[in-house]
Amino acid sequence: MKWNLPNILTVIRLAAAPAVAVMFLYFTRPYADWFALILFVSAAATDWIDGYLARAWKQETKLGAMLDPIADKAMVVIALMVIIGFSSWSPTLVLPATVILFREVFVSGLREYLGDTAGTLKVTKLAKWKTTLQMTAIAVLFSQGVFEHYLGMTIYGMDDALVAAILNGTEEDILGLAWKAMAMEWSGLIGHWLLWGAAALTAITGWDYLMKAMPFLKEGR
Repeated sequence: MKWNLPNILTVIRLAAAPAVAVMFLYFTRPYADWFALILFVSAAATDWIDGYLARAWKQETKLGAMLDPIADKAMVVIALMVIIGFSSWSPTLVLPATVILFREVFVSGLREYLGDTAGTLKVTKLAKWKTTLQMTAIAVLFSQGVFEHYLGMTIYGMDDALVAAILNGTEEDILGLAWKAMAMEWSGLIGHWLLWGAAALTAITGWDYLMKAMPFLKEGR
């Protein structure tokens, strides 16, 4: 194994994936949402940085090539699990999350089965856009969790403390709460539709990989 800065960044991203879930075990909300959002966005940024550095410095290695897609998938899968478990939008996110998880498992299985011929399923530009859209959607949904628990609101209503603040607050306080509530609602909506878009793109790339693998799956080969 050869250790260089791009590989170290990839390993850090891989370690950050389970750490996103751990935030919700040791911190109360909204602090857990804040920490998870910052950790996820920081780790997602290294996905571009380590690839850029590896190409620019000519430090591409087999270790990096192996760990990079694993880190990406671990980040997406664990973050989706956390969002489904804690987000008030989770009932409408189950289906796109299922599509994404199914595709990732399916393509990983194809690559494992193809073995030496797995180069047939090299990462495409569309697949890279898919990963970018997934991570963007997840980051937006984490931000919605920050707003939701900071305000004591969900898409189903608001808690008693917030109602009292509205009734007893000044016009400026109420206006501020209104803007924050709007930010919460829009971040949820945008994250919701971004994840559906990512699921559609994920399904398309999965189908593309299946078609490329079909010649190698025929009996007698």
